Amino acid sequence: MSGTSAVSGLGWSEALPVPASMRAVLFRRFGPPDVLEQATIGTPHPGPGEVLVQVAAVGIGRLLDLTARAGNHPYATIEPPHILGADHAGTIAALGSGVDSVRVGDRVAVLPGVACGTCVYCADGRQEVCDGLTVIGTHHPGAYAQYCVVPARNVHRVPEGITASMAASLALLGPVAANQMTQAGLRPGQWVLVQGASSALGSTTAAYARHLGARIIATSRSADKRAAMAADADLVLDTNAPDFVKRVHEATGGRGVDIAVDNLGDPAVWDTTVDPLARGGTVVTSGAFLGGRVGIDLRRVYSDCHRIIGVRTGNPAAVAQLWRQVENGFRAVVDRTFPIARAADAHHYMEDDNSLGRVALTVRPEDWDA
Repeated sequence: MSGTSAVSGLGWSEALPVPASMRAVLFRRFGPPDVLEQATIGTPHPGPGEVLVQVAAVGIGRLLDLTARAGNHPYATIEPPHILGADHAGTIAALGSGVDSVRVGDRVAVLPGVACGTCVYCADGRQEVCDGLTVIGTHHPGAYAQYCVVPARNVHRVPEGITASMAASLALLGPVAANQMTQAGLRPGQWVLVQGASSALGSTTAAYARHLGARIIATSRSADKRAAMAADADLVLDTNAPDFVKRVHEATGGRGVDIAVDNLGDPAVWDTTVDPLARGGTVVTSGAFLGGRVGIDLRRVYSDCHRIIGVRTGNPAAVAQLWRQVENGFRAVVDRTFPIARAADAHHYMEDDNSLGRVALTVRPEDWDA
């Protein structure tokens, strides 16, 4: 396919006439990053209640991308050939029937969780609990492509001045962080411990809680990453340090943290997540792709009135809250971007554990031959 479009300095393209075919990056077999390849395939068409997004940028996730590409996804069965790409941002290129919430040319961010919209949980606004929840880029063709079809209810207009890569980085991680803090009942001035705060979701959670007035204890097992995070947290610690819990209590005046967030689901850090928790405190766990069984002292849960909450993803209320805070100045941590032509390089970069924050692919017309 050929064609050019005006690209703004923020990385957004004007909507092009929709072609019959498009370029995509896909994999035909599971394996290392080099199984990713470019292909020309038919351009999808939006059905009733759907929109066609001309993709500008897409985030890369460890579970949703790296693990899926390797064939080790713990929650879904994927059949190659498959197009990855969950949380993304782009320009509305076409509308399916019945869509009047957005217009062609609108710049939008896409929440990738597709709920049924009819179950008791969806009716209650808790789409993250939906029995039939599926994910764009996992159960549906994703956004490593020039175009992606998504439900209109999954898109949100992006405010002026936001880059496409920032919008893609906020599209999923921002609502997850907002849902975490809402479920935990965050109040300004409270102490929040974020385990694995150098990860894409961890860095977003820490930044979001700090934006709302929390005091942040960020952790990483990497000395380099701890040094890089020092300016954005009240305290940065190594989870494996023998005096970890002692230092948390010293920093919090002996009380402990009000909220402890674990976005890794690693049993090896469970005790250091729970042990520093204050009376009445809350543990939030998300992204449990490393998960397994852990021990829980029920006497302490009972005596200290602790709560343990699982937050799978965002929901419409969290999406709305997130974008209100973006208008108030909140931004995610974007480590770096790669052009879509270098998707394999981006996967290698993440597998080498180099990233601090979100890694994204840019999917502008010129990025296919970069």
